[in-house]
Order: sequence, then structure tokens, then C-alpha cells
Amino acid sequence: MVIHVVRQGDSVYSLSSRYGVSIQKIIADNSLEDTERLMIGQAIVVDADSVNHTVTPGESLYSIARRYNTTVFRILSANPSITDPSKIKAGQVIIIPLSAEKLGTIDVNGYAFPNINTNVLENTLPNLTYLSIFSYQVRPDGSLAPIQDTPLIEAARRYNVGPMMVITNIKEGASFNSELAHTILTNPDIQNTLLENIVRTLNEKKYFGLDIDFEYIFPRDKDLYTGFIKKVTDRLHPLGYTVTTALAPKTSEDQPGLLYEAHDYGAHGALVDHVILMTYEWGYTYGPPRAVAPVNLVEDVLQYAVTVIPSKKILMGIPNYGYDWTLPFVQGSSARSLTNPGAVSLASRVGAQILFDTKAQSPFFNYYENGKQHVVWFEDARSIQAKLELVDKYDLGGVSYWTINSFFPQNWIVLNSMYNIRKVR
Repeated sequence: MVIHVVRQGDSVYSLSSRYGVSIQKIIADNSLEDTERLMIGQAIVVDADSVNHTVTPGESLYSIARRYNTTVFRILSANPSITDPSKIKAGQVIIIPLSAEKLGTIDVNGYAFPNINTNVLENTLPNLTYLSIFSYQVRPDGSLAPIQDTPLIEAARRYNVGPMMVITNIKEGASFNSELAHTILTNPDIQNTLLENIVRTLNEKKYFGLDIDFEYIFPRDKDLYTGFIKKVTDRLHPLGYTVTTALAPKTSEDQPGLLYEAHDYGAHGALVDHVILMTYEWGYTYGPPRAVAPVNLVEDVLQYAVTVIPSKKILMGIPNYGYDWTLPFVQGSSARSLTNPGAVSLASRVGAQILFDTKAQSPFFNYYENGKQHVVWFEDARSIQAKLELVDKYDLGGVSYWTINSFFPQNWIVLNSMYNIRKVR
């Protein structure tokens, strides 16, 4: 696999000829809508094991290896006719191996809404360990608002993917609710009712485990939330169910803010099987323009997390979307969400050059429409690769995608080129 960044004069046809991959495969692997127009700066994934490279004047094996993200040793191994690495010549054709040794086996979780397109689900499940179906909303009396999850559970089981039941403190018809969480966490009887409803649902629906995603909990309820997690794990672990919690992206235990304070990294790490770190939404709907998951800020979270949570329990969150902001940003205004392929299609439609922020390791572009300037931040193969490298660097258990409701083939090609994906029975 190689990530090719489009330059002036590149076309689908020229890339097909250069890499020996069919035009149809390049189009499908990159969700290309306008096949006649590639944008400068656009990342194209070429899913091939090797490519023939014609040496140009001034190139060395070292510079060629860097260009293709491989090593001189691997190039020499594929080209036994090269006896003196310092004497390659312009015009010489050498084989560049693109398939690298994988970095290990990881868990991959994907959140999905029940309305996910069937084809998107079927195409994604081969790449998952867990499918977290979002979500059963907890009611103030401990009952659960029902969802249409059976088709997703059955599909997951066919692909040896563990279906995960997700519970949230989302108030019906609204959003995450602090008072709702407080009601649950301060009443043992309601907790017992909730736990009985959870166990019954897990059993009847044939779920693999439970994911608890309680957000915006009052700071004063921190210890109560930890106690609730212990109560759940004490009940579910003997029954053979796995338990996961979703945690806000913290860089210290005492990080202030309603989103963060009640999430005790150390306590959750000791109790549950996995924690999902929600390492995204630095750029968000109502905030100023920036990368959704800047790799430098994601890494700040991981550097703290691995000091208090066993690293193999950590699933690093990866966003599967981008945002389009109207400039100048005005507090209270909202950005428009985009799929990652949709962002590239927009760039093609408006004729925008795609740029890449090396610090955030994220692509972006600017354009004008109806007299207004816009900026779009999104994910591409390069930003996904940069994030996935952190999994190996910090010896994490794997990754979790929010969400898989849109299909982003570049992501899965990059992921499969770097890691094996664990399956469950």
C-alpha cells in the first residue's frame, strides 16, 4: 500500500499505469466521484504489493525508500540484481515493495446507529472486532428506550464481530443530560432496576458485552459513577460479558470541566475490560475551525492515559467525518458536518487545493461560495496513518471509530496494511 499525494498532471489513468493497479480499483478504493479531476494535494491510496519505479536523475535508494515509506534493505531484497546500492542510474527500473510487515493484532470497535445502510455495514464488518450499537437511552426509572438493533446484532455475529450494547444518559428527544445521570447514580433501587434491564437485554438479544457512555456527569457524582461501574462489572463479568466505558479526552486527572471531572481514568482502567478514549471533537460543530483530531493533541491524551490505565485496555478514538466552517467564525454559528469522501468531492466541485497541516497531521482546504469564505477540515489516508502509528507507539489495545455509518475505504485499506484485526466468536 502506498499513499500518493496528487501533483500537477496526475490522473487516475496515470496512477493506474504508474502503479499497475486498475482504474476501477483506484476509483473504488478512494470513493472517487469525479474521475476526470484529481485535486492537487489529494491523498490517493494505492492498494498494491509492489510498484516499478524508474530512477530519475539525482535519486538515491535512500530518497526512493523515503518516497515510498519503505527501507533501502527491503528495496535491495526485492532487487538482487543491484549489487552496488550507490550506483543506480537514471532510467533504471527497480521494484519497490509496498507491503510492510504488520505491527501486530489489535481490537477495532465501530459505533453504528441502527439506521446504518446495510451495504455500508456489510462492507465494514470484516474490519471490526466489536460493533457498538448506539444507543439504549437510560430513563429516570431505570428502564431503557428500545432501539431496532436486531439486524445489526445478527450481521455482526455472521462476521465474528462482538455486538456491544451501548447505554447512554441521553435524555429522550434531547442530548446528554447531567440531571438524568444524577438520578441514576444517587438511587440504588433505580440502579438495580437498570442492571436487571441490561442483563435481560444482553441475554435476549445475544449481545457480547456492554459499553457505558455517560457524559457530562456532575463533578460531585464522580465517586458515585465509579461505584456504579463497579456494580456493573461485578454483575456482568461472572456472566461472561465484557464491559467497556467511553471516557472524555483528558491530559490530567484534575482537568477541569463538566465533560472531564467525573471520568476517573485510573478507576475505570482498573475495573473494565476496555476504555474508549474519545480523542476527537477539538474541532466541533459550534467551535472555531480546527482539525477534528489533531494528532499532537491526541498524543497528549495518550501520554497521560497510559500512566494510569493499562495500555492494552485503551481503544483510541478516531473520527470518521469532517466539518465545513463559514468564515469569519462567529460564536454561536455552526459548522456543517461532512463525510471524508464528501469533503474531497466538495474540494473537486469548488476546485480547491488540498493542504496538509504537518503539526496536526490533518488535511484541510479553503473555498469561496456565495461570497463567503469556507474552511474544511477532514480525515484522509495520511491522517489515519499518523493516528494508527500511535497505537504501536503506546502499545494500545486498538482503536474505536465514531462512527461507521459512512463508508471510508481509504481508512480500512490503511488499517489492514498496518495491523491484523482480532475477531471474536
